[in-house]
Amino acid sequence: MFTRLFSRMLRPPASQCRVCHSWPAQPVCDPCVAEFAQPQHRCSTCALPLPASLSQCGICLKEAPPLERCLAAVPYAFPWAHLMADFKFHDQPALVRFFADLLKATPWVEHSLDAADLVLPMPLSRQRLQVRGYNQALLLAQQLSPRKTRADVLLRIAETPAQHTLKRAERLTSLNHAFAVDPLKASLLKGLRVVLVDDVMTTGTSLYTAARALKAAGAAHITGLVIARTE
Repeated sequence: MFTRLFSRMLRPPASQCRVCHSWPAQPVCDPCVAEFAQPQHRCSTCALPLPASLSQCGICLKEAPPLERCLAAVPYAFPWAHLMADFKFHDQPALVRFFADLLKATPWVEHSLDAADLVLPMPLSRQRLQVRGYNQALLLAQQLSPRKTRADVLLRIAETPAQHTLKRAERLTSLNHAFAVDPLKASLLKGLRVVLVDDVMTTGTSLYTAARALKAAGAAHITGLVIARTE
């Protein structure tokens, strides 16, 4: 599996922009990035778009999430939804380089990575890892901060239906008790700042459930970091 993945990661990037089809270009050319990836003012703790005068949305003010900060590069909309499907489901892990650059250009992302003690990817179930061949969140974390990334601390301990197949109400409960910290690694988290990396944030259930497990093990500060946020 790892030999196959390594060979795919070495493939050259696409030579045409996947949005406007200009030639030559990276997966998305600079003009399209400038048009579709403009920074948005977002809730500081759930990354939903907000008016510039507000720092948190009403939901987070009413019930604080287990994240001290949440950052997203782009909305989960055209053209990013299609590219993320290719990255996640259509065997194109080499797109991780482009997405990592997109994230690093997002305000406060570099600062959060520099301040972090650990960068943890959202774990993938064993079944999905076998089917897909790679964990897209792990690839992204390694691209963002290879020295701080650990894939052996946060574990997925329960198989659950894919979140995108569920209705909102089902998503809010389907991941209860799905994540845990490896008991042998729990001491690593005490008092530390953690960046938790995923590809897409929809309801926030996945990130919040994982963050609660990290907080229970002693993590002091958690920043959620995603490529795209649904709106």
